[in-house]
Amino acid sequence: MNESVNYSAVMVGPRVTVRPVAEADRAPMFAAANDPKLWAQHPDPLRYTEQGFNAYFDGALASGTAYAFCENVSGRVIGSSRYHGHDAEKREVEIGWTFLAREFWGGSYNREVKSLMLQHAFQFVDTVVFWVGEDNTRSRRAMEKIGGVLRPGTVQRDAAGDALHVVYEIKARNWRARG
Repeated sequence: MNESVNYSAVMVGPRVTVRPVAEADRAPMFAAANDPKLWAQHPDPLRYTEQGFNAYFDGALASGTAYAFCENVSGRVIGSSRYHGHDAEKREVEIGWTFLAREFWGGSYNREVKSLMLQHAFQFVDTVVFWVGEDNTRSRRAMEKIGGVLRPGTVQRDAAGDALHVVYEIKARNWRARG
């Protein structure tokens, strides 16, 4: 990762604060992730189990680029995401490993956390990409709702085994034009 990129930023929206993940988030984040329906369409559908979640959380901590989503009113952890694969030459970074507790689906919470993360990322890149499991129709619809443009083809990620992914992108100029 590029040392000039600030992965310790705290981003505050009207209903959600996006802040760096800490070890103390393990139990409250597991409480938000411990739902099989949350991961049903995901390439790693066992993240709702303690073992599956701990692997996810350990990776988040090790990345140094992971964030917890905290509801402002209650302070409760309701999800997580991280930046990955910053390419300074291409001026591109991925936002991924994202989940949001099911009670926050279908509203505007996903848009709020993605907006906060995109606004921050567009300080150091021109393009943000999102890898989505090819069969994850829920996440694909969510990407399209926030303006993600599907790149052609499918790709595989080593950590996801044989699962195919599609890649959506959002360009800074398009994001800013949307207002």
